[in-house]
Amino acid sequence: MKIFFIGDIIGKPGRLAVRELLPPLVASQGIDLVIANCENAAAGFGLTQEVVDELYSTGIHVLTTGNHVWDKKEVLDFIADYETLLRPANYPPGVPGHGSVLLPTASGKHVAVLNLQGRIFMNPLDCPFRTAENEIKKLLQSTRVVIVDFHAEATSEKISMGWFLDGQASAVLGTHTHVQTADERILPNGTAYLTDAGMTGPMDSVIGVRKEAVLERFLLQMPNKFEVAKGDVRLQGVLLEIDEVDGRARHIERINSALASQHR
Repeated sequence: MKIFFIGDIIGKPGRLAVRELLPPLVASQGIDLVIANCENAAAGFGLTQEVVDELYSTGIHVLTTGNHVWDKKEVLDFIADYETLLRPANYPPGVPGHGSVLLPTASGKHVAVLNLQGRIFMNPLDCPFRTAENEIKKLLQSTRVVIVDFHAEATSEKISMGWFLDGQASAVLGTHTHVQTADERILPNGTAYLTDAGMTGPMDSVIGVRKEAVLERFLLQMPNKFEVAKGDVRLQGVLLEIDEVDGRARHIERINSALASQHR
């Protein structure tokens, strides 16, 4: 089974990259399931229902999020209506939306996706490790293939989660920092791991934002407006090959594809 995970989609440029580059990648690689982190897909911050529907129309099956999921308050009106639009599972009880999902692929085999958020340098949610332990125990009753999006700041917390879930999850993939790391590997008990899947959006930027605005903020220490940049747009993510019988990863490969029509 082949699964493609797309790193954080940033605004309109990121959505364009997905629309142009995802379909041919799916066709050429024979990809069975596509997962994408979308928490920055609407003008760089949060989600709208129109953007969510647009992303599903490109061939994405599951959308994950993180700490920016609530940036646009309208998400509260629709997040619970989409079973495959996830927010971190370690939010406290009573928060709207879903933290995990079990869905079939075209072959009829089921895949589970679990969304978690870290706590180091981020909001103090419930323990992601205990939440992962409890959620995966339930998901493994229905499938051996479990993909985890761990939306976290600290590399130490992400790597720890990889080791914690080695042999339980098929893959633990980090998101949030918007910088694709080069530490992909398959851990001893069969879990594919990558600290950060990267960013789908403009590389001529500071993690997706116009670099001039970010430099002004650093230099002057005054509030200003952050806008999504435009140059050197790329689709970044991770291609996984998973044994659908035992759930072990057989291959992990970083993807970093430039949008041909985009000028740097």
